[in-house]
Amino acid sequence: MKRLTHISDDGRAQMVDVSAKAISRRRAVASGKIRLQPETVDLIKKDQIAKGNVFATARIAGIQAAKQTANLIPLCHALPLGEVKIDIATSNEGAEVKCVAQTGAQTGVEMEALVGVNLALLTIYDMCKAVDKEMQIYDVRLIEKTKRPLAAVHDRRNERRRPS
Repeated sequence: MKRLTHISDDGRAQMVDVSAKAISRRRAVASGKIRLQPETVDLIKKDQIAKGNVFATARIAGIQAAKQTANLIPLCHALPLGEVKIDIATSNEGAEVKCVAQTGAQTGVEMEALVGVNLALLTIYDMCKAVDKEMQIYDVRLIEKTKRPLAAVHDRRNERRRPS
């Protein structure tokens, strides 16, 4: 069994030391869903929720939350986020939120993507709770996590700039 990295040899919680790791391009994508009544989806689409534009507010909340991940999760590293993107798609059952987080760092951005999704979903819930008492947040998960050496990223950029 693999050793838990956030637990020291004597059983205490610890922040993982990533200082010796190379800086890499990190990307994570998380998603989650909220079940909404069809009437609620219709009100959102028509921008008729009393608290304002639900999806615009949820996008901002998700981005802001991702940027605050290290303040919310005790042992997370503070990361310089290069991009946080929140996409929201509707269906008859409700909405699905996806969060893409990217950085150049020594550790991954999956927690930032997951926090972004959760806060966007919670914002939708908060803004719609007066009209929909049956909302349910579910299926929040990490769907992609990648790591590439920065040198490969720079080499590819230089290839595109070179004249043919």
